[in-house]
Amino acid sequence: MHPLTPFPRPSRSKIRGEVSALWQLAWPILIGQLATVGMSVADVAMAGNASAQDLAGVSLGASIWSMVIITLMGVMMSVSPIVSHHVGAEAFHLVPHVVRQALWKALGLGLLAVAVMNLASLVFDLLELDPLVRDLAKDFVHITSLALPAFACYRVLYGYSASLNQTKPLMMIALAALGLNVLLNWLLIYGHWGFPKLGGLGCAWSTMLCVWFNLGGLLWWMRRSPAYRSTWPLAQFEAPHWPEIRSLLKLGLPIGVTYFAESSAFSLIALLVAKFGTTQVAAHQIALNFASLMFMLPLSLGIALLTRVGQSLGAGDAYEARFRSWVGVATALILACASAAFMALSSQQIAGAYTSDAAVAALAAHLLIFAAIFQLSDATQVATSCAIRGYKVTRAPMVIHLTAFWGFALPLGCALGLAPPWLPWGPRQAMGASGFWIALIVGLTIAAVALSALLRRVARERLPQAGPRASTPA
Repeated sequence: MHPLTPFPRPSRSKIRGEVSALWQLAWPILIGQLATVGMSVADVAMAGNASAQDLAGVSLGASIWSMVIITLMGVMMSVSPIVSHHVGAEAFHLVPHVVRQALWKALGLGLLAVAVMNLASLVFDLLELDPLVRDLAKDFVHITSLALPAFACYRVLYGYSASLNQTKPLMMIALAALGLNVLLNWLLIYGHWGFPKLGGLGCAWSTMLCVWFNLGGLLWWMRRSPAYRSTWPLAQFEAPHWPEIRSLLKLGLPIGVTYFAESSAFSLIALLVAKFGTTQVAAHQIALNFASLMFMLPLSLGIALLTRVGQSLGAGDAYEARFRSWVGVATALILACASAAFMALSSQQIAGAYTSDAAVAALAAHLLIFAAIFQLSDATQVATSCAIRGYKVTRAPMVIHLTAFWGFALPLGCALGLAPPWLPWGPRQAMGASGFWIALIVGLTIAAVALSALLRRVARERLPQAGPRASTPA
């Protein structure tokens, strides 16, 4: 049989079984991701109750912090497909070496990120800011940068644990960190129980300490759990092995660039919308915040899908990998339809829950309709890109994301949102935030279509020359 011949249609029971297995892996990741987002929500809400200046300083400092940790998170993801392949091949003896070298990589990049983040804080000197806000933003960056080596190492252990199908520890640690974050914020922002009253700066110390808690808590759990005993990476010391670290960087850097391209595009759009005034900025932030919250569901499925696909390929079963890939993408798309319908039907209620300002709420409800539309493309692009990473392919998705966000979404957003007079095409009047959200829909759709085509090609190329196994439809 030709390798491009479609494999027999799997039975409904096999599809249901795969969806169940994927969800069992994904739901603890989802709870953990929501807990992590909850830490940011707690920081903003509790700093805002201190003063408007504290809120502004924390928000500005957190913008740099978020961009750096998202990029680091992407670079550290290289450990996931490699460990998943070893687990699928039952080559458990190879896992400790990979994780140890990934930790060396994390330590080096974490220290480099400390320097980069502190240099990035100089941008606040170029902005027209209240001196108190500027100083708070810079101090926030300086303090939280001390957590970057711990964050990078934690993300290595995160990928290692997920690749072993151990996702519940990640959920439990994240929930504990959320509780600790709220407690530390309460103590340090407001000065309870004799602690110094630091205002917004208390959020910085709380964030830094919680990241180190995540690393320490996960190490403690792993050391005590039998699930990690056969692959425990810290049973012995191992010096850096540069060929292995280069291999990890070759796989991880494109993922980091991909994450940076997406996060920086959203951050830049927020800055460009600022020229249209407080109402537009506030409405944009409301819609973006809720869309980011809903994004945690397809992202969690994507992380689980990466593990499932990698394990199939490690076991030498390319047909199963292709089956798992498309079941995962279809599951993410179905759930995105449900979330899109919810956002579209509840846009006014969602906006009203964020603000009592009628003008802001009306515009936010309008933008949430755009956010509902791009749920479909967003879920598809994150699921397909994670499945592709399960095949250890990272450069092509990087090019697609850079093209989609920086080649299409940002230029089109500027044309529609800003309507520069020198542009020969485009609207006569600036569309403001609405124009940028239309452009995001276009960019995400381009990414979703291109990544789906790439997944189809990569999955087919990995199929053996023989026809599909007789057991496929089972």
